[in-house]
This record gives sequence, structure tokens and C-alpha cells, in this order.
Amino acid sequence: MCDPFGRSDPDSVMNYGSDTIHEHNYIFFFDQEPIHLNIHTATFDTVQEKNMDLTHTQGRHRPPLRNAGILITSEQNSATVQQICERYKWKSLYYFFHGWAALDWYRGYNRTFLIPPFQKRQPTKTFISPNRIIAGERQHRLEMLYHIFKHNLDHNHISCPVTCPAENISIYDAIKPLVSRCPDIESVFAKTQLPIQFCNETDHPMHSCWLSLFDESADSLLYLVTETVATGQRWHLTEKTFKPIAMGMPFVIVGTKGSLEYLRSYGFRTFEGIWDESYDRAEDHERIACVAQLLRSLDDMTVQQRQHIYQQCHEVIAHNWNHFYNGGFEARLWKELETMLDDVKSCL
Repeated sequence: MCDPFGRSDPDSVMNYGSDTIHEHNYIFFFDQEPIHLNIHTATFDTVQEKNMDLTHTQGRHRPPLRNAGILITSEQNSATVQQICERYKWKSLYYFFHGWAALDWYRGYNRTFLIPPFQKRQPTKTFISPNRIIAGERQHRLEMLYHIFKHNLDHNHISCPVTCPAENISIYDAIKPLVSRCPDIESVFAKTQLPIQFCNETDHPMHSCWLSLFDESADSLLYLVTETVATGQRWHLTEKTFKPIAMGMPFVIVGTKGSLEYLRSYGFRTFEGIWDESYDRAEDHERIACVAQLLRSLDDMTVQQRQHIYQQCHEVIAHNWNHFYNGGFEARLWKELETMLDDVKSCL
């Protein structure tokens, strides 16, 4: 496994060996972060090297591995996982780690008074969009912000740093690789006064493991979730998607193709029929433009029209909140986890 939480570099790999000569298999839990070949190949090489070290006991070489290993991830339908498993001769297994994380991190918020019940809210803004890490493998957030700024949607509840806190790179340098796809991106960002911060935020603190921004969320029709990954063939949602669900909010997800379909497979409902969710079926980058078009169409409405749409969302909001907090989601996760563990047994 990688330790501590959130790290995925070679030095974070922790391993546990066995003195039993007949145990030849090993399991690598890479269930926290999405896999990026350009970043994580060295980590996977380290896993393989550590396992080779464990196959030697006091100078005696153990028998050849009958199964090079099992890779357990939290991404499904993933071309990247398939590539990794073909390269290292690993078997791939899956469970929804981030679903468990969200249930743990957001427990108890259903008993608080930090945000008004959704039935009593009268939002005046179209969306809330917190953005912290915006460079490196998160450049899709810059592309989304580009559309927000270009279409004058930044009067909504937006946050955007001037320096990425994770990559330590200026946002003006981070947008340069996007010029070929968005030729006017530099001029659009130059016209925008940065940083943009929420009134109760300083230096864009990390809010992954708790809910926050209650006033801004209560004043927003929907939560714009800019997920950790938004391109390529894979389904990988994180705790970010469950923030609006736990706060009783509608949402639009900037994620990989089919993210809404993936979420519905766990018993949640989305907002097709209330607004256009065809963006979820669009190809990479076109999907972000489709999301921007949807946001713009909602933003062009009057406050009263948006509040009417919000009332239409109440039934879906209630279903999702109850499914998250009252055991339905957890029951599905348990069944999935037990199936995964049975699959592990069959491989040993």
C-alpha cells in the first residue's frame, strides 16, 4: 500500500512479507489515487522490486510466482489499469474506496444545523465551484475556469488560486499548454482579477475530509464538481461528488465520460429531465464545453426561474440524501467489497 494517505510516489510504498515459503502472491492496494502512467510507473516498478526481495529467504530463492500479483484500485472501466496489468502481469480487482471515504468523512452532518434544509433554501446564484489544485493532472479545472471567465459566469461562488498549492506553479504558466485548444485563454485569464477566494477561505485550504462553504452552497442552485480526473477511459469519482449529495444539493460533474452513469449504478439519481445531462456522453474536452453551455443557459435565467428549477430538483435531492445517509449506499458498498474479497481468496 501507499502510506501516508494521498501519497503515491515510490518512497510511499509500504509492504508486509511472510515467512511462509508457499505464499507466492502479493496484493497492492492502489485505491486512493487515479493511475497516471507518466507519474506512477516508478511506483509500480518499486512494488515489483519489493516483492522480488521478499521472495528470497536467507539466501534461498523461493519458487517462481504462479501469479505476479493483484492490483486493487478504485477506478472502473479503466484503460490505464488494463495497461498496467498487462505490463506487470497483474490481476485487477476493484472496490469503491472513495464511497467508503465519503461515508466516513461526512458522517454526522445529517444531524447538524450548518446548512438550511434544502426545502427552505432560495438560491440566488447558479452554482458554486471551489478550485484548489489547478495544475499538473488537474488542468481540466483550468479549462473549466476558462469557460466560466469567458462567459462572465464568475459572479457565482467561485474560488481560484493564482498559484497552484500542489504544483507550486503560477496559473499563468499552467494555462500555457492549453493555448492550442483555447487560443484566447491567456487573454481571458489576464482580464480576470486573481486570486478569487471565498470569504471564509485563506490560501485555499484542503477541505476533502469535511463539508464546508455552507452559506455559499445554500445560495447556489447547483454544485459544480470538478473531479480529480476528467479525461481518458475510466470511471473514477471521489469524495468531491458526494459533497453536494451530503449537503442536499443538485450537481453537475466535470469528470470522465459516463460519470453520471457510474454514479447511478450505485443507486443515486441525477437530473436528466430537469436540465440537459447529455454532457456526460460527450467526448473529452467537448464535455467541458457542454457543461459550460449548460451553466450559461441556467445563468441567463432570472433568479425566480432558477428557484423554480431548484424546486423541481427536490425529489432527486431527497432520494440521494436518504440513500447516502440511511444505509442504501453502504449496503451496495458492502456487497461489492465482499465480492472483491471473495475474488482475492480465489486468486491465492
